[in-house]
Amino acid sequence: MKVRIRFSKKGSMKFIGHLDVMRYFQKLIRRAGIDVAYTEGIHPHMIMSFASPLGIGLTSDAEYMDIELCSMIPSAEAIRILNQAGTDEMKVTGFVQIPDGKANKAMTLVAAADYEVCFRDGHAPDFCWEEGLPDFFAQAAIPVMKKTKHSEKEVNIRPMIYDWSVSSGILYLKLAAGSAENLKPGLVMDAFLRQKGIEPDPFAYAVNRQEIYADIGTDGKKNLISLYALGSEIF
Repeated sequence: MKVRIRFSKKGSMKFIGHLDVMRYFQKLIRRAGIDVAYTEGIHPHMIMSFASPLGIGLTSDAEYMDIELCSMIPSAEAIRILNQAGTDEMKVTGFVQIPDGKANKAMTLVAAADYEVCFRDGHAPDFCWEEGLPDFFAQAAIPVMKKTKHSEKEVNIRPMIYDWSVSSGILYLKLAAGSAENLKPGLVMDAFLRQKGIEPDPFAYAVNRQEIYADIGTDGKKNLISLYALGSEIF
């Protein structure tokens, strides 16, 4: 039985990396007594995978992890005992059953993500930056230099920005995510500031990931649905 766990990452936990998050959940699942499945062989380990590792320093409302269970447990009970054994800064908010098969793995489904972005105290530019956003996003092309593991190349990021809005000093972005295309909100803000003649400060932004989506559209038409909505509650 395969299960998808949704959890938030807040407070001081935003400073721990992906490997530590993995170790945290391995210990949490054992402490909570969840009957999780292990791989076979000399060195068995928990069968688990994560949708999209979150960068250090970012917070999130909806991170996802898939595991396999050997016996069923109701969603409400699983959430209760996991949160009882863990910390409020890494709270489990969902526990749903997902279909079997590699095609349903969270890490292979990721297509987009929602973000909240704002400037940290004392780092906002000295002009009304919100008023410049409509012209910035109205551009047909937004070229940026994007670094890869081995090189740096110019990329048009505009097609990877699916939606945006701004309210009370917070920019809301829906961006491409996953293995095919992946756009970080900081890169969008950097491009905006550079067009205004301002060299960005990499520590200027506070970023919170709100949701992660799969694309279930056909014939080239996008139909984004949250990874959580692909599962069903266990009773």
